[in-house]
Amino acid sequence: MEDQHERVPVDGRVLVEEKVPVEQLVPVKRVPVEERFHLEERVPVEERVLVEGRIPVEENFDPSVMGRINEDGYESMSGSGNLDGGLEDEQETLVLERPAKKLKYHRHTQEQINELETCFKEWPHPDEKQRLDLSRKLNLEPRQVKFWFQNRRTQMKNQLERHENVMLRQENDKLRVENVAIKDAVRNPICNHCGGVAMLGNITIEENQLRVENAQLRDELSRICGLAEKFLGRPVTPLASPIALPRPSSNLELEVAGNGFGGLNSGGTPLPMGPLTRPGMMGVEKPFNSSVFVELAVTAMDELLRLAQADSPIWMTSLDGGKETLNPVEYMRTFSPCIGLKPSGFVTEASRETGMVMINSLALVETLMDGSRWAQMFPCVIAKASTTDVLSSGIGRTRHGALQLMHAELQVLSPLVPVRQVKFLRFCKQHGEGLWAVVDVSIDTALDGASINSFVNCRRLPSGCVVQDLSNGYTRVTWIEHSEYDESAVHYLYRSLLSSGLGFGALRWLATLQRQCESIAILLSSTVPCEDHPVLTQAGRRSLLQLTNRMRDNFCAGVCASTVRMWNKLHVASLGEDVKVMTRKSMNIPGEPPGVILSAATSVWMPIMHQQLFNFLRDERQRSKWDILSNGGPMQEMIHIPKGQTSSNCVSLLRPNARNQNDNTMLILQETWADASGSLIVYAPLDVASMRAVMTGGDSSFVALLPSGFAIVPDGSSGYGDDWSGKLARGSSNKGSGSLLTVAFQILVNSLPMAKLNVESVETVNSLLSCTINKIKSAVSSA
Repeated sequence: MEDQHERVPVDGRVLVEEKVPVEQLVPVKRVPVEERFHLEERVPVEERVLVEGRIPVEENFDPSVMGRINEDGYESMSGSGNLDGGLEDEQETLVLERPAKKLKYHRHTQEQINELETCFKEWPHPDEKQRLDLSRKLNLEPRQVKFWFQNRRTQMKNQLERHENVMLRQENDKLRVENVAIKDAVRNPICNHCGGVAMLGNITIEENQLRVENAQLRDELSRICGLAEKFLGRPVTPLASPIALPRPSSNLELEVAGNGFGGLNSGGTPLPMGPLTRPGMMGVEKPFNSSVFVELAVTAMDELLRLAQADSPIWMTSLDGGKETLNPVEYMRTFSPCIGLKPSGFVTEASRETGMVMINSLALVETLMDGSRWAQMFPCVIAKASTTDVLSSGIGRTRHGALQLMHAELQVLSPLVPVRQVKFLRFCKQHGEGLWAVVDVSIDTALDGASINSFVNCRRLPSGCVVQDLSNGYTRVTWIEHSEYDESAVHYLYRSLLSSGLGFGALRWLATLQRQCESIAILLSSTVPCEDHPVLTQAGRRSLLQLTNRMRDNFCAGVCASTVRMWNKLHVASLGEDVKVMTRKSMNIPGEPPGVILSAATSVWMPIMHQQLFNFLRDERQRSKWDILSNGGPMQEMIHIPKGQTSSNCVSLLRPNARNQNDNTMLILQETWADASGSLIVYAPLDVASMRAVMTGGDSSFVALLPSGFAIVPDGSSGYGDDWSGKLARGSSNKGSGSLLTVAFQILVNSLPMAKLNVESVETVNSLLSCTINKIKSAVSSA
């Protein structure tokens, strides 16, 4: 227990009194109150005594200030409260008989205080060992160190409490003001329906909920009108009459007009929105906030039009003058990210191409806004496409203002490039007579707010095309592709191809569109002379082309493993990482033989330009150098149906060299095409009886076939120009570049659908794949 005769001032200094026996204490005569102060004045400071153990107080002491220094240079105490109490006490007091000693209060030096403050920041609660070390270091008593830390902690606590009191007082004042405002609002209610004074009465819960929803719709309509005003350039007023209570069949009308492309706009025609609901749980329709998609679509359209401007500084011309590249600095300065920041690890690809297409703008817009027709127009680019939701079908019977949510699987014909799953908004808008724009932009969330995919390997930034009719019947198309994708999932052989824009870029989309439109125009306008092909009729020609399209689609699905066909991937260690082997069971599927079907595909680099490699593989006279179906000799072309201005774009029916009359039972159906982005050769063996039925106009959907073939693209190491058709015809070469060759086979390994796949079948297909590639390498190297 601490000594009762010790007193601890607030500032931590210790005053130690000398213990006096009780028998030495003698009574002192009381002093009248009016004489007490005079008595204190007559007693010198050094002769003052302790009264009941109290601490002497200086004459100039201010109780509100601690640590005041007296005239002797020592710090005085703040014990005025005890002093007053001792003066008013009427009981008898005791004083010391011996002369009082001078009491000195030791004040800490500035160095000691600095050291104590430093230690307090590190450990505000020192233990006994730390106090002893600190006392020896500062030449202080351990109790002085202990009391200094106690007083310092008390001071910090008081400061914190004062700060909290100030904050609580401010919060209390704020709550008081809000409380007054709420009371005023309760006393003077306002009707959410008309904005006037509310008439108090009995209101049901359903009616109150409808009024709340009505108020939310008013706010939403005001925000949408403000958005439309931004792009219209003139004020857009909401509905003049009060909005009635919402009904399940009501439609929301939005007004979105031109956004200034080329100074053209489509006026202020309202954009009707369809029923903005989506099936939820238990079949219940769930409404969603359509204005978010409308705002995103309008923003994407504005960005597309600015990217399509010919003199835009956002695009830079490459050094070889072959293509345009995006200026990322200027792009970031011009546009804000409309779908969020780029994910970590993603890379950006952007390209722009302009060309003439043999189609009018209305037909092209209708094709782009229909999912199935869009996939047919780009057969080797789009594996699968569908329209998920239609937010707006357009104005009047046109596609102006059409807004819909779509899903697509985009592919490059190689097993080394993963299929891109994209879900996006497609917005179509007419900006003038014969001037249309269609824009796509990915969305990160579904209509009900849930995430679309747990992992997305590609995001499509504002992309699309601007089409304008020309006087010669053609359409000028400016195509823009801008996306972000995960490059780590792409094989190193195809990274240069994708970054150059030949994989999913604008050149491939525009070249495919030009080739398909040219093919459609030729097939619709030309006729097959009966004297050259007496067996093939017009109906037979149409049936043969349908069979060819199915063969090509099945080949692409087997190479890229899209969801069009339910393929099961096989992991065989002996095949290597670059060979993809898949299998599926065909049972009661029209157009396929029943049994177990095996697909094997791989991609390799070839030291030859893709035009030369394409010309070699499509030449029926040199087919015996790599094809085992040729029976070691040249093939004869029986039927040739052109699908383009060059002879390379065609459908052919080939007959292998027959060694004897019994072998003349098989024909080969083949399709070949080439454009600026690459080339394709697809073929399938068919029996003579099936082909005779097709050529006479029979139904080709029941003809069973398993396609094989080649996909050839540039390796992306060199630039590309516009004279691709001339290079194909001349067979020109460029020693500084190569090509990427994809080889794929589909083979029926067992005619029983429920049979198990054995290792020997996989090795046989792999041997066929390797043997074909080696033969092609040997042939092109010796040429």
